[in-house]
Amino acid sequence: MGGLFVLFIVYCLTAVVLFVVGIIQIIIKSSRNEPVKPGLKLLIISVIMVVIGFGACAVLLANS
Repeated sequence: MGGLFVLFIVYCLTAVVLFVVGIIQIIIKSSRNEPVKPGLKLLIISVIMVVIGFGACAVLLANS
């Protein structure tokens, strides 16, 4: 069970890093009047990762 917890922490950190990088990209590219689509893609991916990750965590905790 300890390895699963470490894997969950790594997964959450990855989602947070993607979210922060997406926000930074949106801010920088919008100030330069460039398209912000890559930053929005990163935000969407990070939100999907959070939803899937917490859903899987809830299932694992319910079954243990």
